[in-house]
Amino acid sequence: MKILTTDVKPKISAVFVIFICLLDISQGSFTKCFKCRSRGELGSCKDPFQYNNASALEVVQGVEAVPCTSGWCAKILDRGTNSFKDEEYGSATERVCLQRGPADNEERCAPTLWNHEKVFMCFCEGDLCNGSERISYGSVILVTLAPMLQYYLRLLA
Repeated sequence: MKILTTDVKPKISAVFVIFICLLDISQGSFTKCFKCRSRGELGSCKDPFQYNNASALEVVQGVEAVPCTSGWCAKILDRGTNSFKDEEYGSATERVCLQRGPADNEERCAPTLWNHEKVFMCFCEGDLCNGSERISYGSVILVTLAPMLQYYLRLLA
C-alpha cells in the first residue's frame, strides 16, 4: 500500500519566489527621479521644491518624473565659476537621475565635480527621493507583506 504525502517544499518555494519578485518591484524596478533645472528665482526646480509626487507634475512645465534604472537620484546646486553669470542669474538647481550610485552606496550631500565644474550635490536612493520629502514605498510594501508571508508559511507547514 502506497502512502500519499504532500510535499510542502514546492509551495514554500513558490511563495518565496513571489515574495522576492514583489521585493524587487518595491526596491527599484519602477524607481523615478525628478528631472528639472532652474536658475535663481526662475523656474519650478528651485528650493523650496513644492512637489513630492509624480501626479502633482501634470500641470507643471519644466519638471518631470523620469524612470531611473540605477535607482539613484541627485539634487545639484551649481554656483558656477563665472561670477558675472551668478550675479545676474543666480545659482542653478538641478534634479536628475544618476547613471550609477556612489561606490560605497551611501546617501549624502557633499561638494563634488559634475561636468568638470565644482558643485554641491546630494544623492539618494529611492523613488522621487530628490524632491522635498522622501517616502520609502519599499518599506511600506515589506511591512504589509511580511505578516501575509508568515500566515501562508504557517498554512503550508
